Amino acid sequence: MQIARETLLRSYRAMRTIRDFEERLHVEFATGEIPGFVHLYCGEEASGVGVCANLTDQDTIASTHRGHGHCIAKGVEVAGMMAEIYGRRTGVCQGKGGSMHIADLSRGMLGANGIVGGGPPLICGAALSHKTLKDGAVAVAFYGDGASNEGTTLESLNLASVWRLPAVFVLEDNGYGEATGASYACAGSQKARAGGFGMPYLECDGTDFFAVHQAAGEAIAHARAGNGPVMLHVHLARWYGHFEGDAMTYRAAGEVAAARADHDCLTIFRTRVTQAGLLDGTELDDIDSAVRDEIESAVIAAKQAPLPEAADLLADVYVRY
Repeated sequence: MQIARETLLRSYRAMRTIRDFEERLHVEFATGEIPGFVHLYCGEEASGVGVCANLTDQDTIASTHRGHGHCIAKGVEVAGMMAEIYGRRTGVCQGKGGSMHIADLSRGMLGANGIVGGGPPLICGAALSHKTLKDGAVAVAFYGDGASNEGTTLESLNLASVWRLPAVFVLEDNGYGEATGASYACAGSQKARAGGFGMPYLECDGTDFFAVHQAAGEAIAHARAGNGPVMLHVHLARWYGHFEGDAMTYRAAGEVAAARADHDCLTIFRTRVTQAGLLDGTELDDIDSAVRDEIESAVIAAKQAPLPEAADLLADVYVRY
């Protein structure tokens, strides 16, 4: 598959931004200045970016509690995200959502979600809207192996097939539903589950941007053409715990170190594009530098921004049409 040079540069920047955003949050959360919980997406960058590189602002996505990567991949502004995570009034949701509820409807980002399996039903609604309006858009639900066992997810797979919705269900399988191994908790195969609902099934290596981009492109094209929903099973690994503070005693010794050393999607991407002469290493270095500056500015601005006021609690409670 040929990918435009501009898409490659934009995708690398998105992956680098997610990585640096998350690594910085890992440091900042330890200071105690960030309220609530934080769930990091490090190691999974190629999945969100590979999928969203095939989408437009008109297409919609629903995310998970581990949603920073999906937000950035869909184009949500970094400074607003950082301020939101710090609970500041300048945040993309005015500081009232926090890490697990970042949303930006202007980008088609319906929101991260603290409810496991909460995204797939939302996407059925969004996909029904796209189908009814005949706007040619698709709806994408990101969910994990833990959420694959939730009734909401299974009901959504059924509903999407019954109504033949333009929906793509992206299963980001990092091997653990919190601290429970997917090999223990998920009976049968995900392919068989998709088949049980009569929908096509694709799978790919989530550490390879190009593999994700191609598989997601096929799935999204299928749904966009009015052929009904698709399940895309992405295999990957998270580098940090389920949440910040998770000691990860359930993981094998050396498991994370091996993932970092041998399956870093950013390293794999850089090697592929530079060896093939698609991009120059200095271009990627410039992106790295620019992203570091952007993240630093976002942190400084977030810490200096005002907190919400008491009256803000009652604002935006109801949608006005």
